[in-house]
Amino acid sequence: MTAAMHLGIAMQGSAMHGDITHDMTVDEVKTLLNPNATCGYVRITFESPLRIAPRGLPAPFADGRPAGSALYFMLTPDQPVKLHRIRNDQFYHYYLGDPIELLMMMTDGTTRHHIVGPDIRVGHKVQHFIPGNTFHTARVIGTRRWFLGGSTQWPGVEPADVELGRTEELVAKYPAVAEQIRTFPLPVQA
Repeated sequence: MTAAMHLGIAMQGSAMHGDITHDMTVDEVKTLLNPNATCGYVRITFESPLRIAPRGLPAPFADGRPAGSALYFMLTPDQPVKLHRIRNDQFYHYYLGDPIELLMMMTDGTTRHHIVGPDIRVGHKVQHFIPGNTFHTARVIGTRRWFLGGSTQWPGVEPADVELGRTEELVAKYPAVAEQIRTFPLPVQA
């Protein structure tokens, strides 16, 4: 049985046998995931076996892509979402732990902040849409000091779709949030 299946069973078990997932430690969750260049710790959980044929989508996807993909990701103060973008549209989903604060730099030059977390009464979003080509970064906020969430993407992501952000280029394009671009991914003091 794969680690991702264990994680899925643990999440299902919380609904069937009490809230065992809130007893998981950050180290227990880390063992189920792998370090990632952009999103803390990751486990790819799905890549559609259906492929969109070459020339079935416009550029930059003209060489074909899976119809969709999904992954789990875990963030900690020392492993935030690094400044990056993917070409693909995506949704972030909240699963366990603390909320995250998300800074998005839109292609039209505007910026947006959102909280992805469990408390919809105060405006958290349990899922949040990130348009393709949106540079973004996120950090954990709260007392548990870790976030477990998911990302679903369409069309499915391939390595060529991911681009790390260049801080100074983004500072020039989004001067109103220059300091945040430089410091946002750094750990928040508890």
